[in-house]
Amino acid sequence: MRQIKRLTVAIFTVLMSLSSAAQDRPNIIMIMADDLGGRDLAVYGNKFNESPNIDKLASEGMLFSNAYAAPVCSATRASIQSGQYPARVGIFDFIPGHWRPFEEVTVPVHQVQHLPEDITTIGDAMQSVGYKTGYFGKWHLGNESNLLPNARGYDTAHMYAGGGFYNPKFLPEFKAPENKRLSEVLTDMGVDFIKENKEQPFFLFVSHYDVHVQLDADRDLIDKYKNKEKDPDYPGNAVYAAMIEHIDRSVGTIMQTLEDEGLTENTIVIFYSDNGGVDNRFDNIPLLGGRSKNVYPDGHPLQYIATSNAPLRAGKGTLYEGGVRVPLIVKWTNKVKENASSKALVSSVDFYPTLVELAEGKHPKNQVFDGYSMLPALTGNKFDLEREVFTHYPVYHHEQPMSSLRKGDWKIIENLVSGEFDLYNLKYDVNEMTDLKYSYSEKLAEMKSALKKWQVDTNAKRPVPNPAFDATKRYEWGKHPDRK
Repeated sequence: MRQIKRLTVAIFTVLMSLSSAAQDRPNIIMIMADDLGGRDLAVYGNKFNESPNIDKLASEGMLFSNAYAAPVCSATRASIQSGQYPARVGIFDFIPGHWRPFEEVTVPVHQVQHLPEDITTIGDAMQSVGYKTGYFGKWHLGNESNLLPNARGYDTAHMYAGGGFYNPKFLPEFKAPENKRLSEVLTDMGVDFIKENKEQPFFLFVSHYDVHVQLDADRDLIDKYKNKEKDPDYPGNAVYAAMIEHIDRSVGTIMQTLEDEGLTENTIVIFYSDNGGVDNRFDNIPLLGGRSKNVYPDGHPLQYIATSNAPLRAGKGTLYEGGVRVPLIVKWTNKVKENASSKALVSSVDFYPTLVELAEGKHPKNQVFDGYSMLPALTGNKFDLEREVFTHYPVYHHEQPMSSLRKGDWKIIENLVSGEFDLYNLKYDVNEMTDLKYSYSEKLAEMKSALKKWQVDTNAKRPVPNPAFDATKRYEWGKHPDRK
């Protein structure tokens, strides 16, 4: 089936490359950070971390204050590639997933531990209308040769396959220069792709591993932040801050390349994160590693704290705002106003329809799409004030399994273990501290009904009672049954 799809894509690509109109469509670059929190950047109010190139990107484009992702990496990545909510595509946790064998409920597992092969990816869709496609970095949607990015819609691709930030390995194999950090290698790959494909429309996806744990960065940058005056309202982890600067340098290099190659005006640049920031590891072990393992002495709080998402509640692995509200910046010269901001509710499911519209393509037949094009928000700041954004995370991580809906200013969270609901008004309570379900019973009923309808429509999997429940061992982490 994949061979037939690739042949079809190839035929479309040849036909479209013959059209002069293909040159008029914009190039698209998506740069994604890993675990970067919704309040980690200066443009979102952070007073400790430094990101001058990302700040400049925001000053030249649009900053979104209500952008959402899934609470973990694979789920968001599957959502972007499919245009579907993680619950629908069937990848709702990281691959393979978390596992507590003795908990009150047994959580569901993915139907397959990779992006389903019947999905037409955003890479496929862009290829089909004549775009050259490149993917470099973290994928986390399958490691077999037929599941890698270069088999899923990307002409040129190297997936990060482990080794840490200073000894990265790739599939297909790529010999990284010695002493080059992963973020620099990925940036070089992106720069080479831009230069090689500048004469035709291209879609480039640079998927960083920064700022994922175990935290590790260049020592000179770490020392810079260790010696910097701290913000009393922020942890100020020097290794984490240095990793943000590594990403920022990547953004700066890519933007300079566009300028040097005369591509700035016809290139859309998207900066995004795959989930909220990590306040601490779910298993409560130190989160520093590699060359940075001993930056802080044993027992130091910053051995365990990466960041704070405050005033957003909690962080990665939860459905609270700190786990799912993320940075999103989009620059498109002469089309998106400079130094603009938008309160539009947008989600990872929106990238697919947005990019297809930009490429003047069509949605694949027989594939459901859950998102909406962001172009009205980008070019006219027009959006639906009552947009519904759903998130489903039926596993244990930093919290119990949950499902949620945000609609306008309101948000409901269902605890999938107890069956209880919480209702928040984010306009007045972004901290999600005051449950209003008893004060607004009609709003609660409306939100519950909408969430239930969506769960049925997407066939969202739920936990089931665990016959092996043991209250004395419930918090123990075990090996996931699908982990090889």
